[in-house]
Amino acid sequence: MSSAGKSTWKPDSWQSLPAIQQPAYADSAHVDRVVAQLGKLPPLVTSWEIEALREKIVAAQQGRAFVLQGGDCSENFDECTSENIVRKLKILLQMSVVMTAGLTRPIIRIGRMAGQFAKPRSADMEKRDGVSLPSYRGDLVNRMAFNRSDREPDPELMLRGYERAALTVNFIRSLIDGGFADLHHPENWDLDFVSHSASAAEYHYLVERIADSLDFFESITGTKINQAQRVDFYTSHEALHLLYEQAQTRFLEHRDEWYNLTTHFPWIGMRTADPGGAHVEYCRGIRNPIGIKVGSGMTDEDLQHLIVTLNPNGEEGRLALIHRFGAGHIDEHLPRLIKTVTALEVPVLWMCDPMHGNTESVTGGRKTRRLDNIIGEIESAFRIHDEAGSILSGVHLELTGDHVTECVGGARGLDEQDLERAYLTQVDPRLNYEQAMEVALRIADRATATRSA
Repeated sequence: MSSAGKSTWKPDSWQSLPAIQQPAYADSAHVDRVVAQLGKLPPLVTSWEIEALREKIVAAQQGRAFVLQGGDCSENFDECTSENIVRKLKILLQMSVVMTAGLTRPIIRIGRMAGQFAKPRSADMEKRDGVSLPSYRGDLVNRMAFNRSDREPDPELMLRGYERAALTVNFIRSLIDGGFADLHHPENWDLDFVSHSASAAEYHYLVERIADSLDFFESITGTKINQAQRVDFYTSHEALHLLYEQAQTRFLEHRDEWYNLTTHFPWIGMRTADPGGAHVEYCRGIRNPIGIKVGSGMTDEDLQHLIVTLNPNGEEGRLALIHRFGAGHIDEHLPRLIKTVTALEVPVLWMCDPMHGNTESVTGGRKTRRLDNIIGEIESAFRIHDEAGSILSGVHLELTGDHVTECVGGARGLDEQDLERAYLTQVDPRLNYEQAMEVALRIADRATATRSA
């Protein structure tokens, strides 16, 4: 941020601008007490970690690394268990092994975890059987049960969200520091049903190849590759609930910067990406790297305004553009956005979100996504960026380590009838373990084929 911007921006500057997708709390004094209490609690992440992520994003912008961002569409408090956290961490680690082998680049692992408790909604109210109540906006705001008490926005849930996020971050750090992510033994990450996957043989071949390579290097050099014994892991969530974000935003004098210390990598969703809106105003003042979801409705002018507002000094490692169009529309819209950004000469990290543009409703009203469309959009994104001379250096996925049946397709041939078997999501459909691994393998295969061409 420019020096002029620093002097005028504060964590609550957003409150003077239009703020959509915010809960309507009944008791403002209660809200003020909760925000003040949150502001006194220890941060969830550190500025050192945020700065390290910025450096890694610079490498990804230059094609020297690749971002894997993934996790639940929306976390909920009841699923903050050791088993769920371990499963999510395992699938992201396994995917990163496959992608490292195929892309021959370091993988930057960013979980949609430890804070993805708020969700945007298309309407403020939900109506059932003639009764209208506030829409469920995620566990950070209200509760899912359709009754007046549970749907009333409750400020105390911000404290419960902070606590669940802190438990999650602490457990992830303990696992990683304890050697859970040791690349010498990636076979330890296998989930219970890996042996049933059609891609199991290919995955195990890659695992053995990586382990053998590490052992060979260490045996001939006599040097232990300590970096292979642990990995860096970062958290992310949509910066949607601005009071929650504001409460943990702190000025660090030794860095002369403001940081959002609830997460390493906040992003702005498509519904809240108004250049003159409250969410952009909040995000422009923090030092964290920022993601922006962009789609077919984003005009060239708005994209230019967003980039200039959020990165006025053209810093590397600052902005990620996460494009989401759908497999049938990416060829129409992505080239013009790349052209718009290229003309600005401001460095950005390009990422592909192949999930949200490929959501559809099927018989019975279930929302689902077809794996062929998800993979198709990723492959088109690689091709379009190659043709435009830019670099696709990341994917943004909604996935779970559980064996759900929410997306159709994949090696097991899941179809619409299978959705009823294990459709567990509260909001959007997620890739299950096998489908997520198939995506990772296709990205790795695509990179390998490109190098061989």
